[in-house]
Amino acid sequence: MDDDSRWIELDGAVNARDLGGLPTVDGRATRRGRVLRSDNLQDLSVADVRLLVGDYALKNVIDLRSEAEVRLEGPGPLTRVPSVTIHHLSLFAEGGRHTDVAADVAKALPWQERPSDAPEQDRSTGHYLGYLADRGDSVVAALRVMTRTDGAALVHCAAGKDRTGVVCALALDVAGVTREAIVADYAQTGERLEAVLRRLRGSETYAADLDSRPADSHQPHAAIMEKLFTRVDEEHGGTLGWLAGHGWTTEDTDALRERLLG
Repeated sequence: MDDDSRWIELDGAVNARDLGGLPTVDGRATRRGRVLRSDNLQDLSVADVRLLVGDYALKNVIDLRSEAEVRLEGPGPLTRVPSVTIHHLSLFAEGGRHTDVAADVAKALPWQERPSDAPEQDRSTGHYLGYLADRGDSVVAALRVMTRTDGAALVHCAAGKDRTGVVCALALDVAGVTREAIVADYAQTGERLEAVLRRLRGSETYAADLDSRPADSHQPHAAIMEKLFTRVDEEHGGTLGWLAGHGWTTEDTDALRERLLG
């Protein structure tokens, strides 16, 4: 399956794609229609919902946004679909003003709380390691939702780039997808980045934060994901080693592989 065929064209989201068709180290490929990834789902049209629920049999949505983001953005259309279950699994340590809808919007985005003088790509990798350090429980829970056999699961955050990118990368690594293909999937968001940023700038929740950061800080450079894997490999013996430290079992691995590979 070529990369272009993995995109899911929607009216209300610009970074949606299928994690099917990715090559594994043993010569197989991930199955289509099992796990999807996307940017924010707040603006889905009636036709979008019909496509996801009808054509993809969407049953489970993994929402990685913070409590503040969810409250500030309000309920999206999929929350009104009885057959779809929303799993809210923030990748940030929740507490204080981040759960207060009356909080200053400019301070409602928890990634702003990890200041660093490191180069931009190293800073991004640092954010990603922060997700693992702060919310291993959410990462494991997200991967377990992906093992469910009742239709497709869709994982998203705001841009569908960073938080979604990390969770999808770990899931694909467990399934045995080649690292090259995982990194390429992460970087593929760059093809839609301009449209993603245009969408987010239309929301008061994200506009000021986006405009305060240098343009290159938004790019999903392959090196960022490569560095994340290097750190996980060196410090935890790989993805499965890190997951095992957070309650993941061999049964979980088997279930995820079965779901993604069949």
